[in-house]
Amino acid sequence: MAHARDAQQLGRGFYWQEIQAGDRFRTYRRTVTESDLVNFISATGMLEAIFIDAQYEHGAMRGRPVPAALTSGLIEGLLFQTMVQGTGLALLEFSLKTHGPVEVNDTIFGVVEVEEVNPTSKNNRAVVTSRVEVFNQRDELVLSYSVKRLQAGQPQ
Repeated sequence: MAHARDAQQLGRGFYWQEIQAGDRFRTYRRTVTESDLVNFISATGMLEAIFIDAQYEHGAMRGRPVPAALTSGLIEGLLFQTMVQGTGLALLEFSLKTHGPVEVNDTIFGVVEVEEVNPTSKNNRAVVTSRVEVFNQRDELVLSYSVKRLQAGQPQ
């Protein structure tokens, strides 16, 4: 039998040379759970009444809303496991816009569009700019963000 190091690595993200402006990708779907909400607000200190009191009267919103930061974090987690696994070097810039609420038991997914791939002048890296749109189970846009990442290049 061959050595383990001779086997192809599963789950590697994209090197910058493997993507180009206009490429689009869709993440897997993920249901937001009560545990996700409780763990997130406990870890971050976002202990606002709207998140900690299941009976809180919050006007026009229905259900059990979750912070937009949790929603984006869950989508980023899906991207880390796929698109940037082992090739992402740094998050350089992040700009977020909320379009609608996400609630406990909603199922979300992201659609990523690569906008720019700008190779750097050294170290076989590039700045990759993407737009990410997050949708719920009803295909409603709930969140969008732009992100710039430093991405590794293919080994020489």
